[in-house]
Amino acid sequence: MAEDAARAITADLVAVLVAVTNGEPRVLTTRQASGLPAGPLEQSHRSLQAGLRSWVEQQTHHPLGYVEQLYTFADRDRLDVAGDTLPVISISYLALTREIDPADATGPADVTDAAWQDWYRYFPWEDHRAGVPEFIDENIAPALALWSKTAPDDATRRRREQRIAITFGLDGHTWNEDMVLQRYELLYEARLVPEAMRRPGAGVSGPLVVGKAMQYDHRRILATGIARLRAKIKYRAVVFELMPPDFTLLQLQQTVEALAGRALHKQNFRRLMEQQQLVEETGEVRGGTAGRPAKIFRFRRGVMQERAIAGSKLPLARLM
Repeated sequence: MAEDAARAITADLVAVLVAVTNGEPRVLTTRQASGLPAGPLEQSHRSLQAGLRSWVEQQTHHPLGYVEQLYTFADRDRLDVAGDTLPVISISYLALTREIDPADATGPADVTDAAWQDWYRYFPWEDHRAGVPEFIDENIAPALALWSKTAPDDATRRRREQRIAITFGLDGHTWNEDMVLQRYELLYEARLVPEAMRRPGAGVSGPLVVGKAMQYDHRRILATGIARLRAKIKYRAVVFELMPPDFTLLQLQQTVEALAGRALHKQNFRRLMEQQQLVEETGEVRGGTAGRPAKIFRFRRGVMQERAIAGSKLPLARLM
């Protein structure tokens, strides 16, 4: 009975806390950048979200702004770094904020070494702002091709090949920035990320050391958060939760580009903002390093709150 009680299923509350700083997407991490703020649901917590806020404040001292429930993970194969199964349900949340250095936050001494990290440190293949990363063609694609060749039969091999092409935008397929989770899970299934090597057996050619590994299933949860946010910025004005009260259109565009991992067409982006009437001029300007001073804008929060953005495509730039 004691052993059964010790292995009883518990609920773990996990936060994907996102900010964009100097045009780069950032995520708040703990445990030497290998984990996300997390903790178990306790009887003293009046709700799931209250429990999440309590753990985030305790571990990072960072206030939470916009919060929404992300996903509940209940896989039986949730593993720790030693490969032991953990009987835990992970209830994850996506939170949007503006970055505060944990060293500047108020509160007791931080025991979890909270720190902001560029989320492309964990998913470098997701950053296509300057074009397709070279290591997709040089490393990831060959490793996945080798994995597909190990399929037990021709039908499985063909399914794997098609899945690889669609997921990573190969063989004439278009890169879909929203498929963050599918790409990570494909690499995990092929045993090409370090987390997969915690399970019995070996990878096709060993772990593909691309991107920093995370404890438990936290990189999978982070991938889910990135995918949710990439999809959501196309139909909800949530990007403004990451912006200061006053900003230039260039700052706004760079924030969207950072999240989407894609370069946007400048004039088309500005035209989209104009058509949607999401922003308004403040009447002020900001001097730049070159050219005319930039106009300052603000989000029309009172008028546009919860309004859906028309259209489903970002104004992507054509990269040579």
